[in-house]
Amino acid sequence: MEIWKKPISLDILNASNKNTLMEHLNIMYTAFTENTVTATMPVCHFTHQPLGMLHGGASVVLAETLGSVAANFAVDDESYCVGLDINANHIRSMRSGHVIGTAHPVHIGVSTQVWQINITDDRERLVCTSRLTIAVKKKRNERQQLRTEE
Repeated sequence: MEIWKKPISLDILNASNKNTLMEHLNIMYTAFTENTVTATMPVCHFTHQPLGMLHGGASVVLAETLGSVAANFAVDDESYCVGLDINANHIRSMRSGHVIGTAHPVHIGVSTQVWQINITDDRERLVCTSRLTIAVKKKRNERQQLRTEE
C-alpha cells in the first residue's frame, strides 16, 4: 500500500538537495517504492573521519535525510515533519566506494512517525542501522500566525 500523500519522483527528491548539506555530501536519491526511499552517498575524503574511514556522523546525516524526507512525503500538505530523535549503530567500517541507505516506515501516526534506515555497502553488507523518530506538526494558517506574533 502506497504511503505517499504528495507527488514523489527522483527529480523532485534530488531537487530538494539544492544548497543543502545533502548537496555538499553528494547524497543522491536513487529509488523509491510504495513505502521506501533509497539514496547513495560517496565514501571519500569529504565523508571520512581522521582515520580515513566513513565518519559515523555522515552515516547519521544520510539516515536522518532519508527518514525526514520520506516522512514529509507521507503527510498531507497541512503537515510537516521534523526529526525528534535518532540513534545509529555503526556495524562495519568503509574507506571507499558508496553507501546505500534505505528508509522503511515502522510507524506512521498522526503525531509521530518512526523510520528504520539501513545503510549498506555495494555488496549489501550492513554498515549502519538507524532508527529515527519524527514529530508530525501542523502548519499554521495566516490567522494563527498573526495571533502568535501579537
